[in-house]
Amino acid sequence: MTPLREIFTAFAPEYLERYPHLPRAHRTVISAIQQCRSGHSGHSLYECPSCGGQHRVQHACGNRHCPQCQQHTTRQWLQHHLEQQLPGPHCLRTFSVPAMLRPFIRSHQRPAYQAMCHASATALKRLAKEQRFIGTNLPGFTGVLHTWGRQLQYHPHLHYLVPGAGLSEDRTTWLPSRANSFVPVKALAPIYRALFKEEMRHAGLLEHIDPQPWAIPWNVHSQANHHGHSAFTSLAPYVFKVAISNNRMVSLTGRTVTFTSRKVGSTRLRTAHLDVMEFLRRFLQHVLPDGFMKVRHVGFLHASCAISPATLRLMMEQGHPGEDQLSQRKPTSPLPRVARCPTCGVPMHIVMRVWTSPKGFVDTS
Repeated sequence: MTPLREIFTAFAPEYLERYPHLPRAHRTVISAIQQCRSGHSGHSLYECPSCGGQHRVQHACGNRHCPQCQQHTTRQWLQHHLEQQLPGPHCLRTFSVPAMLRPFIRSHQRPAYQAMCHASATALKRLAKEQRFIGTNLPGFTGVLHTWGRQLQYHPHLHYLVPGAGLSEDRTTWLPSRANSFVPVKALAPIYRALFKEEMRHAGLLEHIDPQPWAIPWNVHSQANHHGHSAFTSLAPYVFKVAISNNRMVSLTGRTVTFTSRKVGSTRLRTAHLDVMEFLRRFLQHVLPDGFMKVRHVGFLHASCAISPATLRLMMEQGHPGEDQLSQRKPTSPLPRVARCPTCGVPMHIVMRVWTSPKGFVDTS
């Protein structure tokens, strides 16, 4: 069993007994992690063409909060977007909230997360529309919600990948932003704060928030990237990353969970120790509401945009004639994920898949 599954198997019943009114989404995640690769969801039978051995592989749960099921999805997402990446400079923007506001957001996750996404995206679009910055009413960017700190503490924030430009009103001209900038972060922060406050007023939740967060500066951080390759590489880990991965788990001794972490600005690994009930609480507080989209594409990066990526790329290249053509190089396709024989290491082929169901469905195709 994986370390995280071992913890959930041993201590989740006690946790559920201690907190009987857990949200349904938390209970779903607990059940999924406990049953992941346990045979509950069926199995696949593989055969080795070299030694002739047959091996059974248990199906994964597929839950988006299970670290065992998200290991390869980041690479797949990154590969797809590197093939679609656009030339020209990009920047990474991070929108956070004051620490005193986090308990409220944790208790009202769906409306608060929605407000964070809408307020930050609207602030970016509003400033991009001003002629002194870009003068576009169709920018494009990708945002990812991230809710945890390095020791699983609650720290909701948004990461945005923003190409440094937008399209003109007639959609025929590429309008580049200033070098190494999209719009100024000092102007973004107060607009983001005001829009979030307005969202809370519309949701009828403003009276439940202490007035102090509206009187202090909010933080928006910016990091410039010369091209999309490094920007997407920086963003990719946040897309499918879960609160903690199995390779960070060190041990479970008695009722103490030990895992690794790093301090901000340091590369040295340190160990952290938490009581198992506190560890489960910290992990589960990052479970997203059912159906909430943590990754959002806006403007010309949205799937419904009428302008094709090829047309966008052509306009961008014309707008950046001296730009490094790294983005035009087709990335090397990664080797497909195949099961290998544990005896001789040769790739195996599948014989059949079995899913658990009332009818005992078997696929032998």
